[in-house]
Amino acid sequence: MFYLLIILLTSGMFAAAFRVGSLAFRRLLRVPTRKPIQRPVPVPWPAIINRIPVVSQLTPTERQKLLAIVQDLVDTRSWQGCGGLELTEETQVLIAAQAGVLVLGHNGDPYPGVETILVYPSTFRPRRFSWTPSSDEVETSPALGEAWHHGVVILAWDSVKSGAENPFDGRNVTFHEFAHQLDGDAGAFDGVPLLGERSAYTAWAAVLDLEFERLTEAAEKGEPSVLDYYGATDRSEFFAVATEAFFEKPQQLKEKHAELYARMAQFYRQDPAAWPSAR
Repeated sequence: MFYLLIILLTSGMFAAAFRVGSLAFRRLLRVPTRKPIQRPVPVPWPAIINRIPVVSQLTPTERQKLLAIVQDLVDTRSWQGCGGLELTEETQVLIAAQAGVLVLGHNGDPYPGVETILVYPSTFRPRRFSWTPSSDEVETSPALGEAWHHGVVILAWDSVKSGAENPFDGRNVTFHEFAHQLDGDAGAFDGVPLLGERSAYTAWAAVLDLEFERLTEAAEKGEPSVLDYYGATDRSEFFAVATEAFFEKPQQLKEKHAELYARMAQFYRQDPAAWPSAR
């Protein structure tokens, strides 16, 4: 029995099963299940989400689902304004709507791993502490957003607004950080989200490795790419950058990186390249 366990632990089958099982286990730990407050959608919300150009690409049914996701995220997560930012309903709705676009093809809890959303007025310096007895704070670089384990998303409000207003530049900090959280639902920030069937992981890994290497080479040579060079940092950043391109430059991504687009479409269960503005 011991040797059988060792074989399972080192097999790809166990790894894939663990990804699926780990999220299911964490969901079971949430007692009671989070439920949005039973209230009508506030009157101003549809007008707020309609200010996001991407929303104009959605069907009426998708917009209704998006509003439900927004209400879920606004009502059931902890939201905090930081650095002097006064958190408003508009702030929450614009962030939640952009995050909701990513999971329109999914059912159930839209972001089971997300617990807290922190919003700064603009670029911020994340606090870091060294693992020493003195717990000295470590100097950090300015950031536009971050996604942490344990369900924390941090965003710069001015970047959130600019990302919402320009849906074609391939950069959206809300998409980027919430993509990290979808990645982390599988147990680690490694560019491999929950994919369902075990066979999907092999195909995903092959495409991810190939495209990550292509982007790394393009970045080193200064060659143009649909994907932001920041995706060459590591596979987790690659997935987040690919998510931005998938929703903001879908036709270009599909033409230049067909296999990657197909895998992203399979995961998100959406086809942005078919949206009217992408044709």
